[in-house]
Parts: sequence; structure tokens; C-alpha cells
Amino acid sequence: MRRKVAPDSSDATGGEAGRQDLLQLSSAICNGEDLGPFVRKAFASGRPESLLHSLRHFARSKESEIEEVCKAHYQDFIRAVDDLRSLLSDVDSLKSALSDSNAALQSAAGPLLSSLDAYLEDRAVARNLSAALAASRLCARLLDLLARANAHLAADDLYLSLRAIDAVERDFLDAAPHPTIRRMLLRLIPAVRSHAERKIAKEFSDWMVQIRVASRHLGQIAIGRASAARQREEELRIKQRQAEEQSRLSLREANSSSIYSLEDDDDDDDDDLAAALAAAGGGGSTGSAVDGILRFDLTPLYRAYHIHQTLGLQDRFKKYYFENRKLQLTSDFQVSSMTPFLESHQTFFAQIAGFFIVEDRILRTGGGLISRSDVDALWETAIAKMVSVLEDQFSRMQTANHLLLIKDYVSLLGVTLQRYGYTVDPLLDVLSKHRDKYHDLLLSDCRLQVSEALAADKFEQMLMKKEYEYSMNVLSFQIQTSDIIPAFPYVAPFSSTVPDLCRIVRSFIEDSVSFMSHGGQFDFYPIVKKYLDRLLGVVLDGAILLLVESGGLGVSQAMQVAANMVVMERACDFFFRHAAHLSGIPFRIAERGKREFPLKKSRDAAEELLLGLLQAKIDDFLILTDTVSWMADDSPPNGNEYANEVIIYLETLVSAAQQILPIQVLRRVLHGVLTHVSEKIVGLFLSDSVKRFNANAVTGIDADLRLFESFADSQSHLFGDSEESGVNELKMALLEARQLVNLLMSNHPENFLNPVIREKSYNKLDYKKVVAISEKFRDSSDRLFSTFGTRGLKQNPKKKSIDALIKRLKDVS
Repeated sequence: MRRKVAPDSSDATGGEAGRQDLLQLSSAICNGEDLGPFVRKAFASGRPESLLHSLRHFARSKESEIEEVCKAHYQDFIRAVDDLRSLLSDVDSLKSALSDSNAALQSAAGPLLSSLDAYLEDRAVARNLSAALAASRLCARLLDLLARANAHLAADDLYLSLRAIDAVERDFLDAAPHPTIRRMLLRLIPAVRSHAERKIAKEFSDWMVQIRVASRHLGQIAIGRASAARQREEELRIKQRQAEEQSRLSLREANSSSIYSLEDDDDDDDDDLAAALAAAGGGGSTGSAVDGILRFDLTPLYRAYHIHQTLGLQDRFKKYYFENRKLQLTSDFQVSSMTPFLESHQTFFAQIAGFFIVEDRILRTGGGLISRSDVDALWETAIAKMVSVLEDQFSRMQTANHLLLIKDYVSLLGVTLQRYGYTVDPLLDVLSKHRDKYHDLLLSDCRLQVSEALAADKFEQMLMKKEYEYSMNVLSFQIQTSDIIPAFPYVAPFSSTVPDLCRIVRSFIEDSVSFMSHGGQFDFYPIVKKYLDRLLGVVLDGAILLLVESGGLGVSQAMQVAANMVVMERACDFFFRHAAHLSGIPFRIAERGKREFPLKKSRDAAEELLLGLLQAKIDDFLILTDTVSWMADDSPPNGNEYANEVIIYLETLVSAAQQILPIQVLRRVLHGVLTHVSEKIVGLFLSDSVKRFNANAVTGIDADLRLFESFADSQSHLFGDSEESGVNELKMALLEARQLVNLLMSNHPENFLNPVIREKSYNKLDYKKVVAISEKFRDSSDRLFSTFGTRGLKQNPKKKSIDALIKRLKDVS
């Protein structure tokens, strides 16, 4: 027990400040606060002893509290010690019991421990064996996958080999039982993928070479099918037009047979489509992307794309494919300067057509290998290049047939690619742009052919010995005048020039329609008609006009040319109907825009030439008028010699012309000849060589006129239903001479001054000519220009009347 310490009396005198510090310090210690501030304050104030004294005082105050607590629990401690001592004996007995139990346990557990050690050792061995078996099974699976990968590689089945390698990487790379195997896999997997990539790249490169050749054949087949389809459409359209025409003419039987033929054609089209669909279905079931219609194989491409998808390189392959196809297309644009474009254009366009047919198939079945925007970009490049090539080649061409051949193939190319959704308007625009050049070249060719045909013709009537010649030269151009087939041999009213010119014009129409058709313009008849008008009105009319004006034609040749022009007028009607027929418009529409005869200038020139030659021949006979006695004592009873010669020539002319010239032409020619005769007779009276004439000379001229009028009457059989008008028309040609002779033979010539009588009987006479001729008229008793021998005689009343007429006419003038 500790000794109680007495309190220090010096602390009581510490004053109020010391107690206050002690209370704060005690409070801080009781609360467990930091005493640092108190320590710093004590040292700062230089009185650490007071702090130390306070701490000691606090400790002594606490010791007393502790001592009080111990006193309070002293008895409990004593009882506890007693209890511990009472337990000591029990503990000793327990200890001895535990020692005996431990000895018994040790003796009994020794064999068990040795067995446990053996068990643990065996379990470790078993665990190792299980791990070895698991590793063996893993290696077996791994080797099986690798063997399958090798087998697939050997069988060139790259996709399955890559699937096996992916399975190895996914299931065995991280779970490899040994680092060596892991290193082997890390080396093997990239090697197999690299091998597959190289292998498929080589196959793709080979396919790129093969598809270029296949594309050309593919384009040729596709364009050939388009050509065959166009031909079937043309045949169908022809039959439809025939059916429409027959229906319009109400020919029921012909209409029915035409309808049956149209239905048969429809069946043929259905069969062709069914065969195409069956061929297409044969290649699509295996998923090999083989087009059964056009026979091109896209399997290598799709395999390459699939392999790259498996490798995760599809985007790179898409770009690689697009760039290579673009380069391939660019190389297809190369036009060889060593080969004429006419020979290489089909290969050029077929290659491009095949290229875009393949691209369309890949776009629709390639699973996103190429996009629509990529195909459109390639097509824009291609069509721009084709337009450039066509512009360049067309600008160099100087042969219409060459331009037509290329145009036809380009139009077929357009039809082919339009079926696959490509826009070909720029190509059609190029064809339309060179329409004028083509027709200018065609007109130039026709001009040369027309010149050669005219130069080769002898202008003799054409002889046809067989019916096929008649059909080929007459019926095929619808220039016959009757539907009855003539007897053979048949002498045509035209020369060989007519069918030759008809063939030239028909060929021009067909070539023009061929160029205009299938060019994106449906109603092209006005354009064809415009160029046909140029051919007829400029080329053909100009060539015939040049022939007529050349001056190398005789009467028979000029007559044949005039006859040819009448036949050509019927042929021109056929030309416009043929153009309308080929253009696909009804004939009644073509008839609405019918113009006047386009060869009118050459026709009129031919008739003028014939008339001029005949007039020149008449002038040769009129030289015989020098033998006419103008102061004869008696009038010739049968007319003058020149009139008889002219009548004989005219009769011979009419006899020959009836076999050649049509009635209307012959009428115009005879009218012109007789008009010329009339003018020549009037000219005889006005001639300076005739100083004077008497009534006997006028009577002789009257006899001549009666001969000519009788000739006109004899030609009445030439005018059919209009005999009277025809005869009157021919007589009207002699009217001026007849009125002059009637005036000179009239007993009252002063009646010419009466307007009513002059209009009725002398309306063709010119009063100046009447004055000049009347001054030359002398009575038979007159001598030269005086009346000295008859001064005492009474003047003739007729002479007196004529003198009065002359005086009155001179006054009027």
C-alpha cells in the first residue's frame, strides 16, 4: 500500500492566476487535448518551472484518486487471488490428463500420418496426370484443327482453312499447353492468312484478265440480242402496219390472217423469254453467280471478296477492286491508230458494254462489293470518253455508209445498256448532232450516183423480157399505169435511168430512216422528208436540169427525158409514201404535207428543150417559104410546099411520140409546135424579105392553115373523153395566124376597128402588126409602089377599106 503524500503548502499561495492555469491544464488533460500550446506558452513566458510544477501537482492529485480506487476494490482483489490458488490443483490434474491423451494420440496417429503423406503424394501425381491428359486432349484437338486446315489448303478451300485457323486462334492460342506450341501458333496463324491472301489475290488477278476477254464476248452477245430484238420489232411493226392498212380498206380476210401472224409472233417472243429465264435459273441455284443468259462467271470474284471479308479486309478489297476495274476501263478506251475505227468500233463498244453489264450484275448480286455511286462514276467516265471518241471519229469520216454503220452499232449499244438502267442520252445527242453531216455525205454519194446513171443512159425505151424484170423495175416503185401485167417482151415508156434513179432515191430513204430511227426521236418523218426534198429538189432536179441544159440531147433523147419526167412524177409519190411507211406513220398523214412535183424545174426544162428542138426542126422546113410567090397570079391549090413538109414531119412525130410521151405532154408539145408555126406564119408577113403580097398569096397561106387545122382535127383520138376541148386547144395555137388571114381575106377589114368585132374575131392580133402587114398588102393590079397604070380605073373597095384601116390605126398609134 502506497504512502499518502501531503499537499504542498506553497501551491496555495500561487495566486489566482496560477489556479486559473491549473484549471485549464487539468481540463485539457482530462479531455485528451493537445498540451503543446501550454508548453509553448510556458516557454514563451520564460516560466517553464510553473508548468512543470502544475503537471507534478496534477499527477499527485491523480495518485490520490488512484489510491482511493484501490482502497475501494482491495477486497475483490484478495478474493480473486484466492480463487486462482484454488484452481491451481485442478490445472495440474488437467495437465497430466492432457499429457496422457497426447501420448495415446501420438501412438495411434503415426500410421495415419504416414498414410496421409502417401495420399497427398498420390494426389499430386494424379493431378499431374490429369493436367497431362487435358494437355494431350487439347493438343489432339489443336492438331485435328491444324490437319483440317492443311487439308482445306491442299483442297484450295481457303474459306474453311481460314475458319479453322480462326478457331485455333480463338480456342487454343491463349490456352496453349506449352510455350513452344504457343510460339508455333503465333508464327503459323499469320503465315496461313498471308498464304490465303496471296492465293486469292492471284486468282483475282487471273479473273481480271479473263473477265476482260469475257466482257467483250458478253457485250457482243448482248448487242446481238438487241439487234435480233430490234429486227423482230421491225417485222412486227411492218405486219401491224399491213394489218392497219388492210383493216382500213375493210379487207376482212387479209385482216384476219395478219392478226393470226401477229399472235404467232407474240408466241415466239414468249418462247424466247421462257428459254432465257430457264437458262438463267439453271445457274442461279448453286449460288455461283453464273449468268445463264450471257454466260459469264463471277465466282472467283465473289470468292475473293468472301475471303477478304473473312480476313477482315473487305474495305481494302473494295478499294482495290474499284481501282483495278477503273484502270481496266481506262485501258479499254484506247483506240488504236493502226486499225481503222470502222473495223474496231464493234470491239470497242462491245468491250464497254460487257464491262458495264458485268458491273450491273456485281452491283445487284455482289453483296456491297461496289456501290451505285461507284458504278455511276465509272459510267460517267465511260460515256464522256465514248462521246469524245465519237465526236473525233465522226469529224474525220467522209463516207456516209461508214457513219451509218457506226451509228447503228452505237444505237444498239444504247438499247442494250438502257435495259440495265444506264443513261445513254449523251450518245444519242452525238448522233443527232451529226445528222446533217451524215445526210450531206449521203446526198454527195447520191449526187455522184445520179450523175453516173444519167451519163450511162442512152435514153432509149427500156426493154423487159421477163416478169421479174417488170416487177423489179416497175412494180417495186409503183410507177405502173395499170394493175394488169403486160405481155413480154415489154417496151416501157421510160429509159433505164428511171429505175436506176428510183433505186438511188429508195436507198437514200432507207439509209435516212435507218439513221434517224432508234436515235431517241420517235416522230422523225418530217426530218426524213426534209432531206428527201433536198435530194429530189436539189440533187436530182439539178442533175437532170444540167443534163438538159448541156445541149447534147437530140429530139428522140429529149422526148425520152420528157417521158421519164412524167414517170418520175409517179415515182415521187411512191418515195414519200415509202418514207412514211418506213417512218411508221399512216399514208393519210403523209398525204397532208404533200408538195408540188419536186422535179418541176427539170420537167419544164425537158419539155422546153424538146419543144425547142422541134421548133428548130420546123424552122428548117420553113426555109422552104423562100419559094412562096407573094405576088402570084394564082393561088396554090394544095397549099405551099413548106406546109406539106411540116405536116408530114408532124404526123411522123406524133406517130413516134405516142409510144413514148404521155398524152398530156404530147398535147403540150403539139400546142407549142403549132403555136410556133402560127408565129412563123405571122412572121413571114412581117419579114423584111416580103416587101408586098397580094390576095393570092394570102389564099395560099389560108390553104396552109387549113392543112394545119386539119392536122389538129386528126389528133382528136389522142385526147380520149376531152376530144373537143383537145382539138379546140390545138386549133387555138393557130389562132393568131388564122385571125390574120381572115382579116386579110375579109371584104370589110375596117371591122377590125370595131371593139366588139375585134374582141370576138381578132383578139389575138396586135394592131401594130396589122398596120405593118396591111401596108404590104397590094391588089393584083398594083405594080411596085405606084398606081400609074391604073390611075383611070376605079379603086378596089377592099383596097380602099384596108387603106382606111391603115390610116385609122396610124392615127390611133
